[in-house]
Amino acid sequence: MKTSPPSSSIEDYVKVIYSFTEWQDKPITSTQLAQRLGVANSSVSEMVRKLKDQGLVDHKPYSAVTLTEDGVRLALSMVRRHRLIETFLVQELGYRWDEVHDEAELLEHAVSDTFIERMSAKLGNPVRDPHGDPIPAADGSVLMPPAYRMSELDDGHTGRITRISDENPELLRYLAAEQIDLDSDVEVLGRKPFGGPLVVRIGARGELREIDLADEVASALWVHSDAAHSGCSVEGR
Repeated sequence: MKTSPPSSSIEDYVKVIYSFTEWQDKPITSTQLAQRLGVANSSVSEMVRKLKDQGLVDHKPYSAVTLTEDGVRLALSMVRRHRLIETFLVQELGYRWDEVHDEAELLEHAVSDTFIERMSAKLGNPVRDPHGDPIPAADGSVLMPPAYRMSELDDGHTGRITRISDENPELLRYLAAEQIDLDSDVEVLGRKPFGGPLVVRIGARGELREIDLADEVASALWVHSDAAHSGCSVEGR
């Protein structure tokens, strides 16, 4: 008997669960799922039960929600679709990086696997999207760069920006206006007194400028240390 493909809602849920844990180890809760998806807690509870029945998540009452191996495989497939579409929109259609998320959310459910693979080939099989998030390969492997939140780095740390959170489009527009982009070089100078902003030098090599970054901005920037230039390949994290 042929199994019907998962609904777009199921695809969205597993993708959000995966993305939440991609850059940190703490699993997502039902409340956090509801916040990220913009739905009621009761809707999340019902869907999590459905995902569990289909073998896509592990969940016990009042505990976090985690993906099973099947859930991770589906999530990686959807993440690949989403990030390739974002990359295509920026590189081929001239979208700004703050415009692509919602567009990709619509398109990722509508196109075929063949379309996705031909798009990837057209783009040269990229390994990261416009925000620096890794694009899973067709076999489900992911190349995760050794990167850390700028807000957590010690004074004197140097490196380059390798990932920028795309959760807030307004923040992306601010960064674009300030010419803070992927692969910008950065040196952490320290914090201003009394809980002040983080002071960094940032820019292209030889053209670093000093700038104050609020916590929300520094927490959205991930830095690849100068001391580590090679990523580590992992299978379905």
